[in-house]
Amino acid sequence: MEEQNENQINIELSEEMAEGIYSNLAIITHSSSEFVVDFIRVMPGVPKAKVKSRVVLTPEHAKRLLSALQDNIERFEEAHGRIKIQNDPPAFPMNFGGQMGQA
Repeated sequence: MEEQNENQINIELSEEMAEGIYSNLAIITHSSSEFVVDFIRVMPGVPKAKVKSRVVLTPEHAKRLLSALQDNIERFEEAHGRIKIQNDPPAFPMNFGGQMGQA
């Protein structure tokens, strides 16, 4: 019989969840007891966007997430080069800087 590490957790990932949700905007709000991260998909030419996913975290878990993201970004940049960020954040142009399509 195999001994199972008591600190090990079995995580299941459904097929639907494994597909993920594309997001190109995140809005973070917080209260004294929680952080709320809303993931949004903004589409070119569409002035309205919907929240596609919401994650609610305790402050401790939000800080752990920050640390994990920093660690993963460092490893990504070591393997693939520095991630470039524009100096002036975009003001959410509805055409994403390209030409507007015509019908």
